[in-house]
Amino acid sequence: MRRFSGLAVVVLIVIGACSSERNTFTNRTFHNLTSHFNAFYLSDTKIKDVEAQVVANYKEDYTQVLPVFIPIDSATIKDNKAKLDSARELSSKAIDWHRISKWVDDSYYLIGKIDYLQGQQDDALNAFKYVNSRSKDKDLRHRALISLLRLYVDKLEYENANFTIDYLSKESEISDENRFALFKTLAYYYETRADQNGVIGALDRAVAYVPDKKEESRIHFILAQRYQKEGLDALAYDYYRKSLDGNPPYERSFFATLYAQQVAELNASKDLKKVRNYYDDLYKDPKNKDLKDVVIYERALFEEKQDDIPLTLQLLHQAVREPGTNPRLKGYIYQKLAEINLDEFKDFRATKYYLDSALTFIKEEDPVALEIQEQKATLDQYVFHVERIQLNDSLTVIASLSTDEQIALAENFIAAEEERLLAEARAKEQPKNPNIFNNLLAFSGKDPGASFYFDNGVAMQQGAIEFNRVWGNRPLQDDWRRRAAIFQTSTQQIPSSKPDSLAPAENQILAGLPTLESLLEKIPNTPEQIAQLNSELEESYFELGKLLYFDLKEIEPSIENLETLIQNYPNTVRKPEAYYLLYLGQKDSGGNFEQYAGRLNREFPESQYTYSVNNPDAASGNLAALESSKGYEAAYNAYYAGDFQRSRQLVKSTLEEYPLTRNTEKLLLLDIMVTGKLESRDRFKSRLESYIDNTKDPALVSLARNMLRPMLSKEELAALAPKEIIEVDSTQLQADSTAVNAGRQVPEDSPYKLNESQTHIFVIALSRSETDEAKNLLGDLENFHAANYPNARLRTGNMNMSPENAIYIISPFANAEKANEYYRKFSEEFASEGLPENVKSNAFFISIENFQTLNKSKNLEEYRTFFRTLYQ
Repeated sequence: MRRFSGLAVVVLIVIGACSSERNTFTNRTFHNLTSHFNAFYLSDTKIKDVEAQVVANYKEDYTQVLPVFIPIDSATIKDNKAKLDSARELSSKAIDWHRISKWVDDSYYLIGKIDYLQGQQDDALNAFKYVNSRSKDKDLRHRALISLLRLYVDKLEYENANFTIDYLSKESEISDENRFALFKTLAYYYETRADQNGVIGALDRAVAYVPDKKEESRIHFILAQRYQKEGLDALAYDYYRKSLDGNPPYERSFFATLYAQQVAELNASKDLKKVRNYYDDLYKDPKNKDLKDVVIYERALFEEKQDDIPLTLQLLHQAVREPGTNPRLKGYIYQKLAEINLDEFKDFRATKYYLDSALTFIKEEDPVALEIQEQKATLDQYVFHVERIQLNDSLTVIASLSTDEQIALAENFIAAEEERLLAEARAKEQPKNPNIFNNLLAFSGKDPGASFYFDNGVAMQQGAIEFNRVWGNRPLQDDWRRRAAIFQTSTQQIPSSKPDSLAPAENQILAGLPTLESLLEKIPNTPEQIAQLNSELEESYFELGKLLYFDLKEIEPSIENLETLIQNYPNTVRKPEAYYLLYLGQKDSGGNFEQYAGRLNREFPESQYTYSVNNPDAASGNLAALESSKGYEAAYNAYYAGDFQRSRQLVKSTLEEYPLTRNTEKLLLLDIMVTGKLESRDRFKSRLESYIDNTKDPALVSLARNMLRPMLSKEELAALAPKEIIEVDSTQLQADSTAVNAGRQVPEDSPYKLNESQTHIFVIALSRSETDEAKNLLGDLENFHAANYPNARLRTGNMNMSPENAIYIISPFANAEKANEYYRKFSEEFASEGLPENVKSNAFFISIENFQTLNKSKNLEEYRTFFRTLYQ
């Protein structure tokens, strides 16, 4: 019984100690031990395992300056999700089950680290802030603050980062472990801000507290790279030598030795033979078999410094073919090839394709890849137009030949391709050793390059081609089988024990050859196809000329392409802008630019480019755009007030003073609208057609088309915008408002919808001051309706749209057509004392659905733009 009682007491003590509610010494001791070794330790171990995997999976790129922190790879984190989830669960248990232990705050910190690794930045931020504000452990608070600093730098929140740095700088008793983390994080801070001296200074401080030799070796290597980048070769040499300590990975020691040799001797050496021998020795060293591409690449960079460009290119091409462990290096090699072809030869086509190759080895999210993409955007357009010109020019010439000449040309092409493929196959053959023993073994099958026919791949391929050329693709069978087959019916063919065609290996060289029929099919032979080719050529000559002038700064080729455009396509709609570009190009190169100014004035007196050449000192930039906006607004108001002459004068004076701004195309369209009021219908139509062909703004083009449609015949309407009218029956193609509406499109970014069958209302919008002056508006509207619409039962009311605007509403109208009839009569006949003319001209009608949208946004001008585009 005494033994049983003692056991019961022990059990009761243990059970009592398990309680997290009682804060006694026994309870605290129990929970401290359990939370530390059963939860915190296991969670911390799992997190460190994942961090070690991130480091192990990262491939260091020693050809570039190493990053201060190894980037966290999302794929590695995803692969270790179960381990991190387990670590989170353990940390959560340490918090929930052992609330009185001293490891609760540490567990919160681990949860913050897990959130950080998994990219949950906001959660990590909250966890680190909580630990900093709650924990009484100074070391833990410092760790949380340093982690918080790194997170702020990740998010580029430099103001918060600066505050954290300032706070930590005033803290005392920071442990060596935390000092190392702090200085390394400071180096990361300066790295993101491209502060070279800051990075070097922070890493120099970090080295004094580095926890292990491997990390010390890496930091020394980074310092060496940065000193070398700054041109401090002596310091770079010292740090490269220091980075060899601590048993670094072989690849790092290789680069450290190579770069140390460069800064010490190779770059300064006048003995070129000695330098080249050094690279040759590195290349031959068996230990460097996986780094041969690096050796050749570094040798190429050395030869580039000696201005030996042909040898540099040769070495770079060799480096691409050499084995290596770093795929990104291949990308850098192609990038260097692109750079040389651009700088030395102005070969934009080769540059584009080398950059394409570089991107196949560099990840999309890499900053280098983003830089290449930006550089390549213009080159992609250049190559597209150059290759389209080459192709379409060739096809146009071939299309002009007779059928016999086309066939002969296609046959010659196929023959030339056969020869090319044969030459490539021969080049791949191993060189033969004319040794007597090889001759003795000719029939043994031991020598793949022997003269025996069936041991020589090229001979077999050539024989297959010759057989195919002479006999066609016939079954491979004995002569007696062929003769016997003549006497057999098609249903009694003798099965052959041999294959019906050449073996795949024998026919491989022929697989890529086009047939005569497939080549002839590609030759354009209809007027429509020829017209398409010429349309593409016209576009490409123009775009290429523009690209060469503005983006590539190549004036002479730009002039050449634009003059070809004018010569080959004298009726091109792009002629005004082409003349203007030729004017600029000739002016820059000291040529006869006056001739193009004269042509613009003679042929296109109303073009914006004519205004520009006539006013070479006209203002440009944001200020000009602002002033031209004011001119456009004044001209627009004059137009809608019915003062068309004044509107035209304002448009002309604005274009003369500010000829090329973002408002130019709007001003030109307004001038055309004035033409519709003051000049003939044919003149109005002609100007609209020219505007549609030359304008780039799709919204303005759509507006111009809406103006043009009522003046077009059924056939012209169908041809105007075939992409807009896909299926139109005969009832839709009438020269009335229904036909006009058929091709209208609502702008993509508009919140409004076109629903003409819906009930509409008519709206007059006034400012507060205008409302006060138009005191008789409601009464005048009632009288207007009684006189003109006695049976329509129209209702009139008003409401406040916004603090600035009141609106008068006339309703209902069964559909848009009825509302439009009222709008026309209102515009022509309605008058009210005190009502400004511009308010009357700015009135509009709107569907019930769209009015609900307008009432929410309160943006009257946005709807007016929709109204003018779709209804007027």
